[in-house]
Amino acid sequence: MTEAISTAPTKSRLSAGMILGVLGVVYGDIGTSPLYAFKASLDLFKDVPITRVEVLGILSLIFWSLALIVTVKYVMLIMRADNRGEGGILALMALAQRVSAGTALRSTLALIGIAGACLFFGDGIITPAISVLSAVEGLEVSAPHLKEFVIPICIGVIIVLFAMQYRGTHSVGRVFGPIMTVWFLVIGLMGLVEVVQHPFVLMAMSPTYAVALCFQYKSLAFVVLGAVVLCVTGAEALYADMGHFGAPPIRVAWLFFVLPCLVLNYFGQGALVLHDPAAVENPFFLLGPEWTRFPMVILATVATVIASQAVISGAYSMTRQCMQLGFLPRMTVRHTSNTEEGQIYVPQVNNALLIGVVILVLAFKTSDALAAAYGIAVTGTFICTAILSMVVFRRQFHWSRFASVVVFGAFFIIDGVFFAANTLKIVDGGWVPLALGVCLIMLMTSWKRGRDLLLARWQQDSMPLAPFLARLPQSRTVRVPGLAVFLTGNPDYVPTSLLHNLKHNKVLHQHVLFVTVQNEDVPEVPQTRRATVSELAQGIYRVVLKYGFMESPNIPRELEELGDAIAFDPMQASYFLGREVLVAATAPKLPWWRLWLFLVMARNAVPATEFFRIPSDRVVELGVRVAI
Repeated sequence: MTEAISTAPTKSRLSAGMILGVLGVVYGDIGTSPLYAFKASLDLFKDVPITRVEVLGILSLIFWSLALIVTVKYVMLIMRADNRGEGGILALMALAQRVSAGTALRSTLALIGIAGACLFFGDGIITPAISVLSAVEGLEVSAPHLKEFVIPICIGVIIVLFAMQYRGTHSVGRVFGPIMTVWFLVIGLMGLVEVVQHPFVLMAMSPTYAVALCFQYKSLAFVVLGAVVLCVTGAEALYADMGHFGAPPIRVAWLFFVLPCLVLNYFGQGALVLHDPAAVENPFFLLGPEWTRFPMVILATVATVIASQAVISGAYSMTRQCMQLGFLPRMTVRHTSNTEEGQIYVPQVNNALLIGVVILVLAFKTSDALAAAYGIAVTGTFICTAILSMVVFRRQFHWSRFASVVVFGAFFIIDGVFFAANTLKIVDGGWVPLALGVCLIMLMTSWKRGRDLLLARWQQDSMPLAPFLARLPQSRTVRVPGLAVFLTGNPDYVPTSLLHNLKHNKVLHQHVLFVTVQNEDVPEVPQTRRATVSELAQGIYRVVLKYGFMESPNIPRELEELGDAIAFDPMQASYFLGREVLVAATAPKLPWWRLWLFLVMARNAVPATEFFRIPSDRVVELGVRVAI
C-alpha cells in the first residue's frame, strides 16, 4: 500500500520552466482574487465609517486565511497525499477508499468525494464569470462612460474563450507562465509602493486585529468571513494540478513568489483605503497611478482568462475521471495534443459551462453580486477534502487518531465556519452552486446505481465462460476465417454479443478475442501492466486492459501493441458490441426519478465505438433488450 504515496521524480525537478508552468496553470485563480476579495469584504461595512479596525481586521483575516488554509493545509500537508503522483478531490477519494475497509465506509467516502467534485463544477462555472467581470469592470474606473459596455465586452471575452477550447491549451500554454509572472510582479510592486509609504498596515499580520474585528462586530464579522474566503479561491488547484508538475515546484512558487506578491497587494489596498477612503470604490485599480489603469484592465483581463482556462481544463479532467470511475456516462473526449495525454477537450462540458457562465453574467451583472455565489462552492470542497485527508493521514501515514483528528478536525472547523458564513448568502446567489451540486450528485449517484443494477442483471442472464468453452468442441460450431473482437464487461462470462452472433449467424471466427476494460483507482496504469493475455481455447484469447482514471482507453492501439502474444491485424479485425436497449422493468429497483435520469443519460451516452476509439467501419452491433 505504501506505493500509493509516491511522486514521480520526473515531475518533481525544479527548473525555471517548471516554475513558469506552475505560475501559468496553478495560480491563475488564486492570483486574480485581489481583484474582488478585499473590495467585497469592505463593501459589507458600507454603513459605517471605514477605520483602522475594519481595514486591519479584514487584512488580518485574509493573511491568516492564506497562511492556514493554503500554506499549512494544502502546501504543507495535503500535497503529501498524492495518489501515485496525482492530486485532486477524486484522487484523494480513491486513495481514502483504498486504505479503508468496509463497504459502508467506502460508500460514504465515495459520496464525500463526489460531493466535492460536484462543487468543483460549480466553481468552474462561477470562476470565469466573476473573474472576467471583475477585470472588465476596471473600465469604469478609467472611463466611467464605458460602464454600459462592461457586460457586452465580458460576454464577448467569455464566448471567445470557450470557442477556442477545441484547439487545446498547448499552443497558448507556453505564454501563460510569463504573463502570470508579470501579473504577480506588477500587483506585488503596486502594493509594495503603498506599503512603504504606510508601513503601519503591516501590523495586520498579527491575529489580534482579526480577533478585535470579530469581538467588535460579532454577527457582521461572521458575515465578513463569507467574503474573506474569496482570497483562497483556487487553493484546491494547488492539489489538483500536482500531477502535472509535482509538489516541489508548486511549493516553491507559492512560498517564495506568489504568497509575498498577494500579501503585498492586499496590504497595499488596505493602506490606500486608510489614507484615501474614496478608494473603497475599487481599491485594486486605484492602487496604481492613473496612467496605469487602462493597461491594468488589459493585463487583468488576460490574467482572468488564464485563471478561467485553468478551471475549465480542470472541469474536463474531472469529467473524464468521473467517467472512468463509473459516475458519469460516456462522453466525447478529444485529445488536443499528440504528446500530452492530459490535454483533452470535452464538447458537452464546454457547451454546458459556456451557457452557465453567460447566464450568470446576465443574471448577476456585477462581480460584487457574483461574490455571494462564489464562497459556498469553494468552502464545500474544502470540507470534503479535510474529511478525506483525515482518513488518509490516519491510515496511510499511520498518524495517531488523536493527531489526525486534532489537525484535520481543526481545519474542518475552520472550513465549516467559512461555509456557515457563506450559507447566509444563499438567498443572494449562494443557491447557485448548491443547486448545481445537488443536481450533479443526483445524476452521478443515479448513474452509478443504475449501472450496478444493469451489471447484476447482465450477470444473472449471462452464461459462465468456463462451461461454454468446455462444450465448444462438441457443439460442431462452424469456424470461419477472420478475427472477431468481443467487448465484455466481465471476463468470466460469455459476451451477449457472441451469443447473439451464434444464434443468428451460426458461426464463430477462427480467432476470437474477449476484451475487457477495467478501471483502477489509480491515476495511470504503467504500460507494463496495461494488458493481460491468456489463451482459453484454440484460437480464443482473453485480453484484459487496465486504465487509470486519468487515462482514456484506446482499444485498437493496445491490441496492436500486444506484439507476439497475439497476431493482431487491425484491417482484418471485426468488433462485435452489444447495444443495450434499456426499458423500465415491471417492478423497477430504482425510484421513478432515478430510473428516468438513468435512462435519459444512457440514451444520450457516447457510443462505445467512439469512446474506445474503435473504427466505425469495423463494428457490428447486436441489440439486446434489458429491463431494470
